[in-house]
Amino acid sequence: MFDLDLRSRDPIYQQLVDKFKTLIINNVLETDEKLPSVRTLAQQLTINPNTIQKAYRELEAQGYIYSVKGKGSFVAPIVDVEKKVSLKEIESDLKKILQEAMFLGLTKQEILAMIDEIEQQLGRGNDS
Repeated sequence: MFDLDLRSRDPIYQQLVDKFKTLIINNVLETDEKLPSVRTLAQQLTINPNTIQKAYRELEAQGYIYSVKGKGSFVAPIVDVEKKVSLKEIESDLKKILQEAMFLGLTKQEILAMIDEIEQQLGRGNDS
């Protein structure tokens, strides 16, 4: 389910957060689906349970999952209003990043190539 890169500069918990976000965004994990327990996932990935717990806390803080005491963690429903607010924030951040990247010399073609690469990674192709 997860390919963690132990040589990556990104901390393991952040890699987990990113993987879960990708699975949730692509509807691989559906609304209200139960996530593996901290202990189970830690055993499967052979990493410290505290790392899993930290990733789950971060995902919950960002609104991707919710916890039910004694039951576990579940994928949170994405409300359209919240989604629109998040998209506006992302759009604003992306514009700033793109402006800086272009100022530093990144070309439009290079940016479009990155977008194509991301679409391929998400399995969406570039037919949009």
